[in-house]
Amino acid sequence: MEVPQHISIIMDGNGRWAKKQGKLRLFGHNAGAESVRACTEYCTEIGVKYLSLFAFSEENWERPAEEVNGLMQLMFKYVIGEHDTFMNNNIRFRVIGNYEHLPEDLMAAVHREEEVTAGNTRMTMILMLSYSGKWDILQAARHYAADCLAAGRQLPLDEAGFSNYLATAGIPDPDLLIRTSGEQRISNYMLWQNAYTEFYYTPVLWPDFRKNDLEQAISDFNNRQRRYGKVE
Repeated sequence: MEVPQHISIIMDGNGRWAKKQGKLRLFGHNAGAESVRACTEYCTEIGVKYLSLFAFSEENWERPAEEVNGLMQLMFKYVIGEHDTFMNNNIRFRVIGNYEHLPEDLMAAVHREEEVTAGNTRMTMILMLSYSGKWDILQAARHYAADCLAAGRQLPLDEAGFSNYLATAGIPDPDLLIRTSGEQRISNYMLWQNAYTEFYYTPVLWPDFRKNDLEQAISDFNNRQRRYGKVE
């Protein structure tokens, strides 16, 4: 079995899962934390080098304040509570996104965890918070323009060079993108990076997603030919 170097997951369906239980949406978000733990541990076992999880988009700030506040508290508890998981499994932890609106206590916890796990080498786990693909491309263009202004000339730029301005610089593009809950779109997620990513959609709601579902996605990935526009 070929193990994807980078698996990315759009964790969708928490709210619908909670509704089926007759609970509030935050109940589903809390339940989804166990799926994160299960997938993280399984990915380390099989040799995945990068696992990125789309946890909160820039568009999600438009949700009701009660849900947003609850999600931020959940993120804080997750970052604090998963320290032993990261260290015991030799996982480097990172958060990528637009930090402008993220709470100070959450960002302080994130920076602490990023610092203490920086030397871990088995896998890098990336939480995408307050992230959008359009924001990422726009901030990359702005940084490039600032460098040109500082240099007093237009600097040479190719695809590889532009990738270094993205928030995901240094991280390989996803090989496999999984979206749960049956929705078949990428919702403004890593628009540049997913140019040649293999997409896998599953009807399973995120709180129910476990090791066997991830195995099925990887098996499907292994049955595909990645031609990158070439003929074979």
